[in-house]
Amino acid sequence: MLRMKLFLMMFLQFFIWGAWLPLIFGYLPSLGFSDFEQSLILNAFPAASILAMFFSNQFADRHFAAEKFVALSHLIGGVSILLLFWVTDFKLFFVLMLVHCVFYVPTISITNSIAFASMKDAQQEFGIVRMGGTIGWIAAAWPPLFILVDWEKVPLLADAGFVNWFDAVLKSGLTGKALQDATKWTYVVAGLASLVLAAFSLMLPHTPPRPATDENDGQAWIKAMRLLAHPFVLVLWIVTCLDSFVHNCYFNWTGRFLTTDAVGVPGNWVTPVMSIGQVAEILTMGILGLFLKRLGWRTTMIIGILGHAARFAVFAFFPDYRWLIVTVNVLHGICYAFFFATVYIFVDDHFPKDVRSSAQGLFNLMILGIGALIANFACPPMISALTTDRGTDFRTLFLVPSGIAVLAAVFLGLFFWPPKNASKPA
Repeated sequence: MLRMKLFLMMFLQFFIWGAWLPLIFGYLPSLGFSDFEQSLILNAFPAASILAMFFSNQFADRHFAAEKFVALSHLIGGVSILLLFWVTDFKLFFVLMLVHCVFYVPTISITNSIAFASMKDAQQEFGIVRMGGTIGWIAAAWPPLFILVDWEKVPLLADAGFVNWFDAVLKSGLTGKALQDATKWTYVVAGLASLVLAAFSLMLPHTPPRPATDENDGQAWIKAMRLLAHPFVLVLWIVTCLDSFVHNCYFNWTGRFLTTDAVGVPGNWVTPVMSIGQVAEILTMGILGLFLKRLGWRTTMIIGILGHAARFAVFAFFPDYRWLIVTVNVLHGICYAFFFATVYIFVDDHFPKDVRSSAQGLFNLMILGIGALIANFACPPMISALTTDRGTDFRTLFLVPSGIAVLAAVFLGLFFWPPKNASKPA
C-alpha cells in the first residue's frame, strides 16, 4: 500500500510537467509573443531550478514537513497554471508561469525525499517507485489525443458506432491556428493534476523537517564546486551543459516540426509520438547497468550523446519519411539513460559522501538550469531567423544541435579520463 502511494505520487508529479511542456513551444508564438518574451517564459522553469538548487530545497527540507510542503506547493502551482487557460497577455502569462515553476520545481526533489524516507530498502524499491514518474509523463501525452481534435470531422457516436467513431477521432487532429488555440486545454489538464496531487499529498507518510548537516549546508556547495578543479570533472560538467542544450532543442522544435506538411503528424498525435522516448527510457534503464559494465563510463556517455546527433540528422535529411521520423524518437529515451542517468550514477560512484548530494545538484544545475536557459534563449530566435513565407528551414536548424552533439562526444572522448580505480577525488 505504501509503495503504491509513493508510485502514484511520482506519477502525478511528472504527469503535471509532461502535460504542458511539449506543446508550449508552439503555443507561445500563436499568442503573438516576441522571441525574447517566449524565452523569458520558457526560462521560468530553469530559473526556478537554479533557485531550488541553492535555496528552495534546503529551506523546505529544514522548515517544513515534506508532505505539507508538497501539498501547499501544488495547490499554489496548480491554480497558477490552471489560470493560463484564460491568459493571453505576456506579463500575466510570465508571472503565472514563474509562480507555477517556483513552487513546482522544489517538489521534484522533495518527493524524492519522501520516497527515500519511507522506504526500508531504497536500492531495491526506489527504481520501481521512480518509474511511476516516467509512466506519468507518458500518460500525460495522451489527453491531447482527444483534446486537440477537429470534432466537426467526427461523426456522432450513435450514427457511426464506436469503432468508426474512435477511428475518426484518431484521424481528425486539429491543424494550424485551431491547433494552437486548443493547446490551452493542456494547462487545464496540468492544473487539475496538480490540485489532485495537492490533496493526495496529505495522505502521504509524515516526513518531518531535516536538521542542517554537513551534507546539506552551504559549505557542501563550496566543496562540490572545488571538485571542478579535477580536469575529468570539469570536462564532464561542460559536456553536460552542451548535452542539456541539445536535449532542450528537441523540446523547443520537435512539436512544430512534426506537424509540418512534410512530416504530416496530426496535431493530436504530437505528444504521443514524443512520448515514445519515455517508453524507450524505461526499457533502456533496465539494461543500463549491463552496458556500463561492458562499455564503461566514457563509451556509454558518448553513445548517449551521439544518439542526439543521429536523431537530429534523421530529422534534417529524411522529413518525408514519416515512419522514420516517428520511430527515431526512440533515441530520445536512450540518450537520456545513456548520458544523464549515467552522469548521476557516475557522480554517486566517484564523489565523496560528504558532498555527494551537492555534487548531484552541481550537475543538475547544468541539466535543468544553465543548459536549458541557454537553449530557451537561443531556440526561439533561431527558428524565427530560419522561417520565411515558404516555411521553416528545419534542415539547417537541426544540423546545429546535431553538430554540437558530435563535438561534445569528441571532446568527452579526448579529455574525459576518470580514475581507473574509481577512487574518490579529494
